[in-house]
Amino acid sequence: MRLHILGICGTFMGGVAALARELGHAVEGSDAHVYPPMSDQLRALGIDLRQGYRAEHLQPAPEQVIVGNAMKRGMEAVEYMLDAHLPYVSGPQWLGENVLPGRTVLAVAGTHGKTTTSSLLAHLLQDAGKSPGFLIGGVPGNFGVSARLGGEPAASSPFVIEADEYDTAFFDKRSKFVHYRPDIAVLNNLEFDHADIFADVAAIQRQFHHLVRTIPGNGRLIVNAEDARLAQVLDMGCWTPVETFGIDAGHWRARLLEDDGSRFQVRCGDTELGEVHWSLLGRHNVMNALAALAAASAYGCDVPALLGACAGFANAKRRMEGLGAVAGVHVYDDFAHHPTAIATTLAGLRAKVGSARIVVALEPRSNSMRQGAHADALAPALQLADQVLLLQRAGLPWDASRVTAALQGRGHVAPSVDAMLESLKFAVRPGDHVVFMSNGGFEDAPRRFVAALHEQPPGDDASP
Repeated sequence: MRLHILGICGTFMGGVAALARELGHAVEGSDAHVYPPMSDQLRALGIDLRQGYRAEHLQPAPEQVIVGNAMKRGMEAVEYMLDAHLPYVSGPQWLGENVLPGRTVLAVAGTHGKTTTSSLLAHLLQDAGKSPGFLIGGVPGNFGVSARLGGEPAASSPFVIEADEYDTAFFDKRSKFVHYRPDIAVLNNLEFDHADIFADVAAIQRQFHHLVRTIPGNGRLIVNAEDARLAQVLDMGCWTPVETFGIDAGHWRARLLEDDGSRFQVRCGDTELGEVHWSLLGRHNVMNALAALAAASAYGCDVPALLGACAGFANAKRRMEGLGAVAGVHVYDDFAHHPTAIATTLAGLRAKVGSARIVVALEPRSNSMRQGAHADALAPALQLADQVLLLQRAGLPWDASRVTAALQGRGHVAPSVDAMLESLKFAVRPGDHVVFMSNGGFEDAPRRFVAALHEQPPGDDASP
């Protein structure tokens, strides 16, 4: 079948394209921004890419159009697709109908930690010899691709999917995850986010309950025992056995052996299973590990035999991805874009680096961030940083200085990425840890900063 994917260069839709190609379909696609690395990955699969959303890209007519959720009414390609009565479907629905049937689906949902938990779960299943398929909203370090079919479709063949609560398409306003019909589902946490489509937390909880309604009675729910909002979701009705996880509560428990979360003991019920030693930092990543281990156990894996595999886990790109140290300055690229994720990431780093200076360069880019939904929570989330540079692009509808003012001299606003990098060049000194935080490309700021450090290493007398 010849498929055309609108919005093909997004991580999710690019993964759909790769899976469709692996199934033998002829795949082509359009996107507003066709650029590496996704464009290179797709072209290497033999997928023809076209810049922009033009009607002519759908001529001659494909047998089916797969529509990404960035598409809106009024776009030329969308209007042509509708006027020409081309057959179309959303990415999540296509996945649910063409890839997931016949598989044991393990879905990871939650406001935070989906990518890390999904990537770790796939890694654990691979270590157990299960050859999982997966579609993850990032590139897992142990696999190097964001999606693959894995083993032959069968009841015993696992497929791990990052289950996003964002809406499906312009014609389907349900959350993506209702299309996946998982056998095992992880509910990591639930907070207010996506202010562009959800009015409040209750609206998100309703969508999570829609997911709960789809899980069979012989399946399994793995739920954060420390999240009151998830408990409220289950109180709406639950027909599936539940296992809980947490550090302070739950059936699956961890005891931190290092404050930074790099070493911890795992317990299931009254049974001590062993210790995990790994490179990830922070309490939040210990929680992610518990969720992944519980899900692997629900699939039938021997968890004590898997604990050692955690040491070999390479997290997805842009999850506190270390870009190296230049002249004693350590640089990280991180996807954090919600106050809770920012705070927990910085807490993990602080536990590791002690009194060393932490410098944060933050781009408020997500829809919720741009709308100012999290503005009041940003300064408290950044309290563990010694210096903060907040990017205020033209058009940001709220004044970023209200955040930096609350940081009492530790925060500054930059009007552009170029200005931010110039300020950072003079602000850092040997021993600093510089964290770039954005859920977008950030104009490649982290790597540009590393290059600038190579060209002009900081001296011990750099300004604070």
